Amino acid sequence: MVIMVVAGACSAEVTESLVLVKGGTFQNKQSNYYGKGVTISSFYIGKYEVTQKEWIEVMGTNPSQLKGDDLPVEMVSWYDSAEYCNKRSLREGLQPYYNIDKAKKDPNNKPDPDYGDLDTLKWSVTINPEANGYRLPTEAEWEYAAGGGQLSKSYSFSGSDFENEVAWYWRNSGDKELTGFWQWPAIEQNHGRTRPVGGKKPNELGLYDMSGNVREWCWDWFGDLETNVADPQGSQSGFGRVWKGGGWMGDAHFAESSFRGHLAANGTGPDQGFRVCRNK
Repeated sequence: MVIMVVAGACSAEVTESLVLVKGGTFQNKQSNYYGKGVTISSFYIGKYEVTQKEWIEVMGTNPSQLKGDDLPVEMVSWYDSAEYCNKRSLREGLQPYYNIDKAKKDPNNKPDPDYGDLDTLKWSVTINPEANGYRLPTEAEWEYAAGGGQLSKSYSFSGSDFENEVAWYWRNSGDKELTGFWQWPAIEQNHGRTRPVGGKKPNELGLYDMSGNVREWCWDWFGDLETNVADPQGSQSGFGRVWKGGGWMGDAHFAESSFRGHLAANGTGPDQGFRVCRNK
């Protein structure tokens, strides 16, 4: 099935790799946005996390530490993800969503109050809000989609109240189920790793791995939650970019749809990936 989307005079194909998320107010009672009067417009989001095969087709190289075509790409920064979105857009004849100026330092990119100024790049990245190209989801969009949108059953994780049904995380991402407290040597000895996308149960919207596998970049600066709730586009400045969903080496708590994490925009890790969105 192929859906045709028309944006002004430009038309483009949206394939089965994207899922239409119908807009509305938050129905998931576990969400940070529930009952706050926030309305999300309809949009498309990737059914799966961006895979290494998809990344290589667009970028030509594979930065991932754990290699495999159907594994999610990782070791990608927020900047890398934005560049991928633009290059994939151009490849498919779409208007790029981002304006990326590598020579201009972004004054909104603040030092981390605990760890100092970790971002050595500080590229200036602005948006073309009407563009039909690929982009990162906002934190509000991500949480809305992960929480099931208008079909939400108010699960804590994306698609279940039981993490093992939907998420790869430190206890189950290796050769056997781990018990006890989080310990990196135990995870390493157990061969903890990313898994092929779509291996767990989907959520109410048919989206996979929004809990666990790799943490997913969002557009937003990491700022005060109330500020982000007040403006669905998020804070106007901050000391890192938001990630959501947890990853294969993290605790189950991080995989809850409401959990908010952050990392410097130039940060990477073997559990740091993303999925794409597009405007409807």
